[in-house]
Amino acid sequence: MNRIADLDWVVPLLELLAALFVLMLGLATLVVIVVYLLDVTQTKQALRRNYPVIVHFRYALEHLGGFFRQYFSAMDREEMPFNRAQRAWVYRAAKNIDNTVAFGSTRDLRPPGSILFVNTPFPTLNEDAVPPHAVTIGPDCPHPYVTHSIFNISGMSYGAISRPAVLALSKGAKRAGCWMNTGEGGLSPWHLEGGADIVFQIGTAKNGVRDLEGRLDDDRLRAMAAHPQVRMFELKLSQGAKPGKGGILPGAKVTPDIAAIRNIRVGEDAISPNRHPEIANNAQLLDRIAHIRTLTGKPTGLKTALGGPDWLDQLFAEINQRGAACAPDFISLDGAEGGTGAAPQALIDDMGLPLREALPMLVDMLVKHGLRERIKVVAAGKLITPADAAWALCMGADFVNSARGFMFALGCIQALQCNRNTCPTGITTHDRRLQRGLVPEDKAERVANYHRNLTYEVGVIAHACGVREPRALNRRHCRVVGASGLSVPLVVLHPEQGPHSPQALD
Repeated sequence: MNRIADLDWVVPLLELLAALFVLMLGLATLVVIVVYLLDVTQTKQALRRNYPVIVHFRYALEHLGGFFRQYFSAMDREEMPFNRAQRAWVYRAAKNIDNTVAFGSTRDLRPPGSILFVNTPFPTLNEDAVPPHAVTIGPDCPHPYVTHSIFNISGMSYGAISRPAVLALSKGAKRAGCWMNTGEGGLSPWHLEGGADIVFQIGTAKNGVRDLEGRLDDDRLRAMAAHPQVRMFELKLSQGAKPGKGGILPGAKVTPDIAAIRNIRVGEDAISPNRHPEIANNAQLLDRIAHIRTLTGKPTGLKTALGGPDWLDQLFAEINQRGAACAPDFISLDGAEGGTGAAPQALIDDMGLPLREALPMLVDMLVKHGLRERIKVVAAGKLITPADAAWALCMGADFVNSARGFMFALGCIQALQCNRNTCPTGITTHDRRLQRGLVPEDKAERVANYHRNLTYEVGVIAHACGVREPRALNRRHCRVVGASGLSVPLVVLHPEQGPHSPQALD
């Protein structure tokens, strides 16, 4: 009898659970009825009218399909824009853990366009290897910039990426000894707080150095140049992911501090013009570069994507007519495969030349016009691994820039939500709850690790090719697989290469 009495509470509990179940069932039925009525009465979507309620399962699976494919379906080298093998290399490099692999390569070496480096029977000994040599940008400027770094952080605006992401990148760049480009969003306190060398990008909206009407404000420009950390200025004409289209920052990301830094309105979409309104030809472009360089006393270059060689031919002819002193101190070349936070798909997919075609075009045109030593070349566009960087150096680049590689170092999982303010890793969102996961001090160390390990492995490639340091690589050290399946020397495909460093012919 006592045992039965001890179980008296069970019956009321079961009755309560049954009541809750009936209530939940009733609510679920009510939701289904409401969704059914909404679906069959709306007129915009045929699937919802013809298959009410159940069609929402299709929408859910369609939304989740990308995530499931990333983790379960796609092979290591199948995904775009970056595959799992590429991301895994960056993650391991950023964590400073063993990056060796076993058994054999999973990379298919047969597709046309595959890059193969030319090993020598007599590779460079470790005791003969040297670090990348220093390069001076703008030697005739009052404040030239001298750096050893071959790999640097490409433009990512504060606004497109979050406050902790900017701070982590700046701190990491300081530890790595590389520069950090502000992107077109202006200079924030967190760029400076980390202590990195800064390249200030002047986009078509001139954020940070503009007046209220969007015109260049010389006083603001002088104020930016007064920061010792701001080492160079980059006049942005276009970027690879959206050539011919200005930057887009959704209004949801335009917070009061971003608006203050950029000198724009809070909560409104920040859309940059397609070009600088006051620059409509090469003469005006060179005048503007000279104005910025004279006003700031610091090296000034331009950033662009290419659609062909004709414009370069005309620009360099104009430079030679005026004199080499009027030339930009550097050109940052972005390939069509470059990244962005938000852009029309038509431009991302179908506009501009990829870096594989554009980089040799730029270098060869500089050689043709005798400007190769005057103008330094910075290459960007999906260059996130040692092989990517080494290829760019072989093609004639002086420096390699990466944005998404450093995003992976911060913890980016390629969720493809950069334009939605919902980035799950806190990198491209201003949601404080999501930003909590990104601890700048920890991520700064990963940024520095990634830079250090990539630079080291580019050196490994260089030594296997028989040269002492990465900037000594040239087109003799690389081959490209052709349509026949056989490789062709890069120097045969692109024979007009001038030396791009004192060690180019070592």
